Amino acid sequence: MAKIKIVCDSSAGLTEEEIKKYDITIIPLTVMIDGTVYVERETITNDQFPTMMKNAKSLPKTSQPPIGKFVDAFNELGKDGSEVLCVTMMESISGTVHAAQQAAEMTQTKVTVYDSQTTDQGMAFQIVEAAQVIENGGSVEDAIAKMKEVLSKSKLYLAIDNLDNLVAGGRISKFAGALSNLLNIKVMLEVAGGQIHIKMKGRGMKAIHKEWDKILAEMKEGPQVKSVGISHVEAGKEVDRLLAGVEEICPGKKVIVRETVPIIATHTGMGACCLLYYTE
Repeated sequence: MAKIKIVCDSSAGLTEEEIKKYDITIIPLTVMIDGTVYVERETITNDQFPTMMKNAKSLPKTSQPPIGKFVDAFNELGKDGSEVLCVTMMESISGTVHAAQQAAEMTQTKVTVYDSQTTDQGMAFQIVEAAQVIENGGSVEDAIAKMKEVLSKSKLYLAIDNLDNLVAGGRISKFAGALSNLLNIKVMLEVAGGQIHIKMKGRGMKAIHKEWDKILAEMKEGPQVKSVGISHVEAGKEVDRLLAGVEEICPGKKVIVRETVPIIATHTGMGACCLLYYTE
């Protein structure tokens, strides 16, 4: 029977259970380390990547999925007359959404491409809610409306321990020069409106801890948290500290803690720690 099927790129922080439950098709991004190309979820895992990045001779290079990958998936999923909702990470950090849009024009399957304006578990929050809408008989338009609602109630904060990868990758070109000249600078970034913004910059981990405490206080005083996660790049001690704060605010709430995907870890660098949540 024809239905709506969900496709997303591999940056989405979905659990294996969610992928299986909602029959979500994942289109992988790739990362090249010292001349060897690795495919996310196929030839490299989130847990393997940080060590490989540390040992690499140069900064790994990331690539969006080839258009053909999307075309093949759209063609296969549409064989039974189903239509496809394709959700991608935000345009400001990847051209994945454009590859999906081009592929949508090359298939006979009815495809709607949607830029989530976020990534990682923030993207997963939207996809799971959309999948539930579809499961309950909703349309693609209903699912997108729900994703926009989730986005409006979502927060993504990212603490950067080391600026080397962001500078090397050109992701903070507007302010890299000023930041790189400061000793032991730490940065807290926020994703809002599909863009990366500097929320705070300061020296040492005390500055980061002070900012996390402010964010947790806002989280406590705000609307009830519906779902929350922590993604990181080998940031064990910082994760433990942040997790303790989150669990105090949200007792009994399941907090998904995960190493982020290679495509994101490449740009954030070692020690990055990200809090993602959305509210009622």
